[in-house]
Amino acid sequence: MKAQCTPSKESRVSRWEHDEVIEAMQHRLDANPDAMRIRRQTVEHPFATLKARMGYTHFLTKTKPRVSTEMALHVLAYNLTRVLNIMGSKAILKAIAT
Repeated sequence: MKAQCTPSKESRVSRWEHDEVIEAMQHRLDANPDAMRIRRQTVEHPFATLKARMGYTHFLTKTKPRVSTEMALHVLAYNLTRVLNIMGSKAILKAIAT
């Protein structure tokens, strides 16, 4: 069969250096098929909140670098709001002062 597949004396099969990571992930997903459904639900809440703050429609800027900056600012504002809600404003002011 080898003669039909390749004319060379040696047959080399190459793999991507991170193939084992992809295979391990696939094995985990095969063992727990609902994992991605749960992950999507977990991630959807922050994205829905960000979309609501943005007005559900579109970015105010154009070009990828500017949109990336705008999105980064939205994420930063969201994270700061979460920190304020979790820790409280007094704890934040105390941490800033020290």
